Amino acid sequence: MERVWQRQYANHAEAKADITNYIVGFYNCKRFNSVLGNLSPAAYERKMAEVEPIVVS
Repeated sequence: MERVWQRQYANHAEAKADITNYIVGFYNCKRFNSVLGNLSPAAYERKMAEVEPIVVS
């Protein structure tokens, strides 16, 4: 909602393209999230990919 309320879209396709660009270009890459340890979602996923998985035997 932080993106949509600021915009007026001509149609559904325009809204979908703008929201997708916002999520991919800004939200996932640059916007920090306190729940994720003040990392962006993309940085958090990279960090979690480096963690060794738990091995159950």
